[in-house]
Amino acid sequence: MASRNAESRTGNGSTPAVDAVSLAIIEQLQEDGRRPYATIGKAVGLSEAAVRQRVQKLLDQGVMQIVAVTDPLTVGFRRQAMVGVKVSGDVEPVAEALTAMTECEYVVMTAGSFDLMVEIVCEDDDHLLETIGTRIRTIPGVRSTESFVYLKLKKQTYMWGTR
Repeated sequence: MASRNAESRTGNGSTPAVDAVSLAIIEQLQEDGRRPYATIGKAVGLSEAAVRQRVQKLLDQGVMQIVAVTDPLTVGFRRQAMVGVKVSGDVEPVAEALTAMTECEYVVMTAGSFDLMVEIVCEDDDHLLETIGTRIRTIPGVRSTESFVYLKLKKQTYMWGTR
């Protein structure tokens, strides 16, 4: 599975240029993250060595990651929620504190009703309650939270990287 890292999604810092061939390689890896470089090379018109080199460069630049994506339910995480966080003062230290929490899988600064949106993955309702109530809400600067508990996941894809 291939995806961009947070830094490249935000446009902060220098964003590496990604040409059409690199995008085609990313697309191949999104279809099958274990696809052999020789097979990718045939599909995009490069040698196996050239594909290997490009993939390594894309990984080193933080343009993508190759990871195993799991279904949280099947690996013991039965409760997921999106949490909207309102902050008083500087948002950055709160975002950094959330980023450091293992339960927080996704942390994004937003404009609108919430300063931050945080996806959290927990083992059960007690873990969710503890994470929100005693860990997130006690971070200095957190003014309030609103939780959106997932009842059923209908769609989760990572194919947005090349469209």
